[in-house]
Amino acid sequence: MLDALTLDQLRVFVAVADKGSFRAAAKSLGRAQSGLSSAIANLEAELGLPLFDRSQHRPFLTEAGTTLLAEARSLLIRADSFRARAASFGEGVEAGLSVALDPLLPLPLVAAVIARFQAKFSSVRLELKTAPLTSALAMVLDGTCDIGLTAADEPDAHVVSEAIGDIAGMIPVCRSDHALAQPRPKARWTTVDLSDHVQIVVADPSERSLGRNFGVLSQQTYCVGDLTTKHALILAGAGWGNLPLWMVEADLAAGRLARMALAVRRSSAPDRMPLYIIRRVDRPFGPATSGLCHMMADEFRAVAQAGA
Repeated sequence: MLDALTLDQLRVFVAVADKGSFRAAAKSLGRAQSGLSSAIANLEAELGLPLFDRSQHRPFLTEAGTTLLAEARSLLIRADSFRARAASFGEGVEAGLSVALDPLLPLPLVAAVIARFQAKFSSVRLELKTAPLTSALAMVLDGTCDIGLTAADEPDAHVVSEAIGDIAGMIPVCRSDHALAQPRPKARWTTVDLSDHVQIVVADPSERSLGRNFGVLSQQTYCVGDLTTKHALILAGAGWGNLPLWMVEADLAAGRLARMALAVRRSSAPDRMPLYIIRRVDRPFGPATSGLCHMMADEFRAVAQAGA
């Protein structure tokens, strides 16, 4: 009997469970509600058990439906991956490639890879989009970008993630004449001390991080949209904040900025952060996409090995 089970039935099952009603699921799938009801009825007949309790206004998953929902999701993800892998064999070189780029990545290294990519795939139009915090994952999931390069460890079942190396992370800095640049005798700055000073923070445009706090320690904050603006405000003495080491090395060497000794950090040295290449499981990799991923992986693995 299960030989007649279809992927379409499973997609309808997952859509109804996620949306909470047949009407909402039909709207999301762009199909008639009656067609979805028939698909679920046929699926339940194939399985020989009810997936939804329809005795109330809205359908609720039965115990069996709740258990089988996870299996249905897994099967659909595998099917999407299979379809993408098959499609990749017949693909020519892509006309364009869009990449979500975490601003924590050292731009000189990224630029070197892009130059190599351009030399090999000169006909491919490349678009780089800045994607702070969890934005890279959001852009890949919604199809805005083909791949993402990110330091954010945000697992998702619909995304293939490959660690390709690590990079130096963020360090707390302020202008060299700022009050927080002065070392405290036998102590580090605590959150109580920081409450009197403005911290410059970058807002995450992705809804995935709604309500989450990324390294905010001060009670007073200025919120900006990118690291470049944050860097400029800190250089001007408007506040303190965490910035990638690659972005402030020259300022530290020239004495324009100073590292801050914080009680919440064991060391003034930046923590190493893993770097991931991410893509949707249902998006095939063409030659250009694969080529860029391999170039990025080679570059950052070589840097990580050199620093080991």
